[in-house]
Amino acid sequence: MSYRPPLADDSVASPTLDDSELAILGALGTRQSVAAGEYLYREGDTTYDFYVILSGTVEIVVRSDGEERIVARHGPGRFLGELNLLTGQRVYLSARVTQPGEVIVVPRAALQHVIATNPGLSDTILAAFLVRRSILLSGASGAIRVVGSRFSPESLRIREFLARNRIPHEWLDPDRDAAVDRLLREFSVTPGELPVVIASGSVLRRPTPGGLAEYLGLTINSLPERCFDLVVVGAGPAGLAAAVYGASEGLRTLVVEMAVVGGQAGTSSLIENYLGFPTGISGGDLTQRAFVQAEKFGAHLTSPCLASSLREEAGHLVVRLSDGTDVACRAVIVASGVRYRRLDATRLADFEGNGVYYAATEMEARLCAGSPVVVAGGGNSAGQAALFLAAAGSPITIVIRGHDLNASMSRYLVDRIEADARINVRTNTKIASLEGDQTLTSIRVTTVGGDVVLPCSALFSFIGADPATDWLTGCAALDEHGFVLTDRSLGEEHLDERWEALGRRPLPFETSYPGLFAVGDVRAGSIKRVAAAVGEGSASVRSVHEYLAFAH
Repeated sequence: MSYRPPLADDSVASPTLDDSELAILGALGTRQSVAAGEYLYREGDTTYDFYVILSGTVEIVVRSDGEERIVARHGPGRFLGELNLLTGQRVYLSARVTQPGEVIVVPRAALQHVIATNPGLSDTILAAFLVRRSILLSGASGAIRVVGSRFSPESLRIREFLARNRIPHEWLDPDRDAAVDRLLREFSVTPGELPVVIASGSVLRRPTPGGLAEYLGLTINSLPERCFDLVVVGAGPAGLAAAVYGASEGLRTLVVEMAVVGGQAGTSSLIENYLGFPTGISGGDLTQRAFVQAEKFGAHLTSPCLASSLREEAGHLVVRLSDGTDVACRAVIVASGVRYRRLDATRLADFEGNGVYYAATEMEARLCAGSPVVVAGGGNSAGQAALFLAAAGSPITIVIRGHDLNASMSRYLVDRIEADARINVRTNTKIASLEGDQTLTSIRVTTVGGDVVLPCSALFSFIGADPATDWLTGCAALDEHGFVLTDRSLGEEHLDERWEALGRRPLPFETSYPGLFAVGDVRAGSIKRVAAAVGEGSASVRSVHEYLAFAH
């Protein structure tokens, strides 16, 4: 066994509670004697309680290669647990008593009540949970291991799902890691069954992100209820803001996300023009904080899960999910955003997930570090990706069909790109085809002077997006591009007899379907910026309250 050396921020990760805080938690829980060698919870458990140590010592351990490795040690006045006590995910670590003593056992529901109602204690607990999750993400946890080739699109989808949901895991590449053979023999896995996820002794063979989410406890099947006050479809900035305000104002709130938390904003390497962050913040960090904030107030999330239809039944709106589950609610906020457009280029599908990417995060940057990269697109997302990937060591070529980056990119990004010797910009250029055998090696582009072949190990596509509104066809009025029309954009021709019976016009952000609201990028006329989406999501909750007052 090895003991983790003290962290610089241990005062945050492992705070000592004072007598008044211990009294609050003591009133909510029960005292329990614990013996040396006893496990309070083990990795792989579906849930656990919140433990406060009154006396004795507890070690937090993770099992790796048949041995337990110590991650942290806690004594009197400290508490156990991390973010999965809020999210309901499976347990990633084990807690083993090393010196006998006494603990306070606080049920998870009681902990959530404290977090929602006691700001001081809530801040202490949440700050510790966030730092502890960061420790796990930095490599302290091997509870979840993904074994799959770097050339496998299936493997990339699993890794992307785990990384963007901030779920601690370790990736092992069978093409490079000699230890993989022994691991596969230990769990009786054949090469044809890759990728696999090994989690706390369980083996998931060729899992989908949805199947893995089900195992980890991220889907609606882990929730006891199917009826909510508010369902938010989409967990980008607009949807997360709606969830925070809805849950904080007492609405039983469920967020349905088709991919991973954060939406397009969650893939931004650095957002520098968001109010209050003068040095910038990554999209992943911003949206993860918002997600924790929503859960702090009691919002629930199911992901990955797609809303497929909407109907009205017995005075409730019913959202059908892609797995056939029906979720009833009193109001719906659509924040489903947009889907990335695909390049019209020969052999694009051959390299998607293995050379063609639609997000530039740390994971993708590591895959192509030092190799030539092409970024397609002239918007802010493309500019942020180019700067991020160049900083990671890759020579970058930005390809745009127009003649000037200024047409659609913020000036501060254009200035940085022009000043960066690692970035070359090709204007009036179209990507025609992708080339390579097992991996992408080059792309052929068409310019005013003819075709040119560019070396390229990774192509990042940011060429725009289309609204994710297929499931709303026939329910809500859409504009000619498929974006949702709301409030003042709705003409009399869009409003049926229901509105005459209601005796009112649609509320701000309300669609042509009473009780259905739309915010963020999916809404016609919205400003496609993170701050604007957050504003719309939070403001729409007021309209939800007004609607509920009318309806009930």
